[in-house]
Amino acid sequence: MNNPPASPALPMRSEISGWLMDVYTRPNGSLVCWLLGEDGQRWLLPMDFPVTFYAAGHNESLRQAWRTVTDPAVHKTRAVCPDLYGNKQVLLALTAPSPAQARALYHQLSATFPHLDYYNADVPLGVRFLAHTGVPLLGYCRFQIDGERLLSLEALESPWDLAPSQPPLRVMELNCSADPLLHPPSNLTLHCGAWTYCLALQPLRAFLVNFRAILQRYDPDVILTDYGDAWFFPFLRQVAPHLNPNRDSTLSVAFQRERSLFAYGQVLYRAQQAHLFGRWHIDRRNAALFGEIGLEGILELARVTGLGVQEVARKSPGAGITALQMLTALRDQVLIPVAKAQAEASRTLNDLIHHDRGGMVYQPLIGVHKHVAEIDFTSMYPSIMVHHNISPETLGQSGAAPGLIPRTLRPLLEKRTALKRWLRSLDHRDCRAPSLQARQMALKWLLVVCFGYLGYKNARFGRVESHEAVTGISRELLLQAKETAEELGFTVLHMYVDSLFVWREGTAREEDFTPLLLAIERQTGIPVTLEGVYRWLVFLPAKRHPRIPVPNRYFGAFKDGRLKVRGLALRRHDTPRFVAETQRHLLNLLAQSENPEEQVEAAQAFTKAQLSRLARRDVPVSDLKVAVKLRQMPEAYLRPGPAAQAALRLRECGVTIRPGMRLFFWFTRQGISVNPPPPEALDLERYARLVQRAADEVLDVFKAPSARATQMRLEVFSAPVSVSLTA
Repeated sequence: MNNPPASPALPMRSEISGWLMDVYTRPNGSLVCWLLGEDGQRWLLPMDFPVTFYAAGHNESLRQAWRTVTDPAVHKTRAVCPDLYGNKQVLLALTAPSPAQARALYHQLSATFPHLDYYNADVPLGVRFLAHTGVPLLGYCRFQIDGERLLSLEALESPWDLAPSQPPLRVMELNCSADPLLHPPSNLTLHCGAWTYCLALQPLRAFLVNFRAILQRYDPDVILTDYGDAWFFPFLRQVAPHLNPNRDSTLSVAFQRERSLFAYGQVLYRAQQAHLFGRWHIDRRNAALFGEIGLEGILELARVTGLGVQEVARKSPGAGITALQMLTALRDQVLIPVAKAQAEASRTLNDLIHHDRGGMVYQPLIGVHKHVAEIDFTSMYPSIMVHHNISPETLGQSGAAPGLIPRTLRPLLEKRTALKRWLRSLDHRDCRAPSLQARQMALKWLLVVCFGYLGYKNARFGRVESHEAVTGISRELLLQAKETAEELGFTVLHMYVDSLFVWREGTAREEDFTPLLLAIERQTGIPVTLEGVYRWLVFLPAKRHPRIPVPNRYFGAFKDGRLKVRGLALRRHDTPRFVAETQRHLLNLLAQSENPEEQVEAAQAFTKAQLSRLARRDVPVSDLKVAVKLRQMPEAYLRPGPAAQAALRLRECGVTIRPGMRLFFWFTRQGISVNPPPPEALDLERYARLVQRAADEVLDVFKAPSARATQMRLEVFSAPVSVSLTA
């Protein structure tokens, strides 16, 4: 593909203002910066960027490693640097002229001398570049050019600016007409600014000609796709290997293999990835947080972490917090180990029982409660780390200088707090609100995982004793908050790790709880916020016993009409859309009144109407689709459930199955179907049970005890009606 030139001819010396979009290496090893000028011009310019890493070990081994490195371009010297704990050691410092040469040299040495310890050898390129130049990705800067090379960059804004300047990005959205895992798509829809193109995939030659022409004419900076990783770019490579979708024509699309992994207590599947150069590709179906934070949130993560946009979109927030810690270490000249060397200290069983206890949970009082306030500690665990200086190297030291973890988290906390404050000051109709919400949510995810990584066994700067110290302090703070509330006459209905629910006779407005918030902040030293005051709040019992409370199973309506739901069917990913929407509508009905009991009759009538819709087959088939996640290969299940059965059906259709994949299917009278079935084949009684269960989950608590065991009869199925479903 003949791309338009990315870098037009320039005078020998030029100074330009614009944005640094990305950094990467070319096959010849040189580092390339993708820059976007204020005038909209795109630049791909190489830059000299030497990289240094270190090796430590016995003197004889270091001498052998010294003699092994014979490349005259690599600078060798001895250095003395501190690790996280302040221990200084003599190191072999190796400086390669480019990141690619440094990476190759490290792999060579680690294979030849595996017993040596290596430092600063696997730092992501964007993180290293930010630490060296001070210019963040997406950051506005001034850059100097000499001919076709980039000489230097000067940052004109910080990644911690609340309102950073926005580069004029051109975005192309690419959607296919069907799920490629089940059916080959027949056409693609391309949204390019104000223009929309619908391209048929057959005949193939016409499609390729048209796609190449649109790509050349629009020249997007971002390509947003559905199934671009798993299908479109592999398809493009197969049918047109000569068509290069990169802006940088010296490189082809970089593919990374698919994989299944275990993280955050669940099996995750990452499809194969397709990364572009000189522009970005983000597969919305393969981007971990895209549905929650969107493109604005992804750009915010790249801006503060130094990870590339394509990388940060597909990785977990843990990779982002690790990058931030590395950035702090590089700036402070603290060694970053390739492999964690700090082991957990040996302890007795009594010590483990005493310290390893997690956050505090105070079981809720089951039932319906009016005018309840929910009070949250603002980013409780990160705030504890900063306020109490919790870091692996400061543990047990009073009056120590701020540790690496607090230095990393403080600007993150301050920026998110400022964004939330700004967001609260805006009218909800303000066009800036969605962007601010996405950005603060992106930062929230970094703060959420920072606590877990403090105790993660493979974290570079983790230590489980620090992790336990944070939970110990959090338990004490929550108890202090409870005692403070009770001293002011409040009843604590529930406490869950970093939040508490309180009630007091005669308090119904938000300002009635202000003295309590101030008292808790004075007592604990950690900021708290009022999540809201509920008109009514319901704490539900366990499904198996009506007298056993469940900490994270409740729902309620705030004074402003907002709903908060935890632990119900509509929060589950495997709930069909029709069932979830039925339950959401029931909750909205209840939320219309100060006394939800008054709406129970209307809610029951709506439930019956929904069951009647099922009986008439007046429900789109797509709204009855069930989604499940495959936890292991289907043959590993002793008793194959719906997920395993769906996996076996898909395998029969030629689909490759991997643990962690999200599978879709329908319940039919003949069993599981992975293809949309005809309306008459659906197992309507099974779907009716799901609807009834979702309704009972919400309404049972409002019924009289004698009526709770009575289930609504499904007489609506007695007379079948031949009304076709919408496919």
